[in-house]
Amino acid sequence: MKTKTTTNHTAPDNNLYYVGLDVHMKFTAICILNPRGAIVKEQKVYGDSEKVCRLLRGDVPGPFAVVIEASDSYGVWYDRLAPIARSVRVAHPTDLKNIWNCKRKNDRIDARKLALMLMLGTVPAVHVPDREVRQWRSTIQHRKKLVQKRTGIKNQIRALLRRAHIKAPRNLWSKKNLRWLAAVIFPTEGEALQRDMALEDLEHVNAQIRRVEAELDARAEAHPGVMLLKTIPGVGNRTAEAVIAWLDDIKRFSRAKQVGAYFGLVPTEDSSADRRRLGHITRQGPGVVRQLLVETVWRMMRCNPLVRGWVERFQHGQAKRKHIAVVATAHKLARCMFAMLRTGEVWNPAA
Repeated sequence: MKTKTTTNHTAPDNNLYYVGLDVHMKFTAICILNPRGAIVKEQKVYGDSEKVCRLLRGDVPGPFAVVIEASDSYGVWYDRLAPIARSVRVAHPTDLKNIWNCKRKNDRIDARKLALMLMLGTVPAVHVPDREVRQWRSTIQHRKKLVQKRTGIKNQIRALLRRAHIKAPRNLWSKKNLRWLAAVIFPTEGEALQRDMALEDLEHVNAQIRRVEAELDARAEAHPGVMLLKTIPGVGNRTAEAVIAWLDDIKRFSRAKQVGAYFGLVPTEDSSADRRRLGHITRQGPGVVRQLLVETVWRMMRCNPLVRGWVERFQHGQAKRKHIAVVATAHKLARCMFAMLRTGEVWNPAA
């Protein structure tokens, strides 16, 4: 999980204890520092977050702050720690790796380093959205997995047709051609069985996708930000809702450039002295948003002359730069969306 990072530089509190938690699936390594930075307790706790919270309530002799590393379950940990701690920080995992670039590493040391960084105010913290937004993001990610599963089933069917030397018609997934596919005669019974089971799987996954999209559509239609972004020709619910869900609080971004970096659409850079080298995009941040933005640009090129002009300008007349130009346009589109959300103005091609 990649999100916008911030660092909080504050002087240590004379009465505050600092707790570092190195969370794993089966256990959690805990380090508790007193206000002077001395170790009060180091312990490995086997159990879930509730057990850790009970231990902290009993073992920390005063008010305390907690830091955990961002993971798939960071939201549950944050919700359970917030009522008992004065503050909860969720540390950016990639930035921690850069900071902790050392040869001596284990769970106890990691928990101690987290607690020390919290005391010094140097935790590279991530933005933690509320539970409702986290659930929204989870549903968007779930839809993406279902779509990937459907694509795998379709590829399986096409491979089956190729192996049997059966030419598939165009638009194979239309209702008419799906009926043709169900009736086509394969050379062996085994291949026919594979076809039948793949079609059953396809129908099942399509029903699941429709169910998820119905829930997402209900939320999108009620969100003013999604409706605002849909004023852009070619932008639909799926792209607009993903951008809104991951940006969350628009005020946490001071400039449009930060949005491009957050979505991983800016180029990597290796510069020294008077030489500046730019490489491929960083691919940091939410990949689902990045993918949807790029797919949207490909679609918008057919119906939005302005976006088509952006792609052509970034392409510099070189056919081999087409994909690079599309990604660059996706970056520009993300920045335009940020500007619209910040000002509340609808899409204006002349702006």
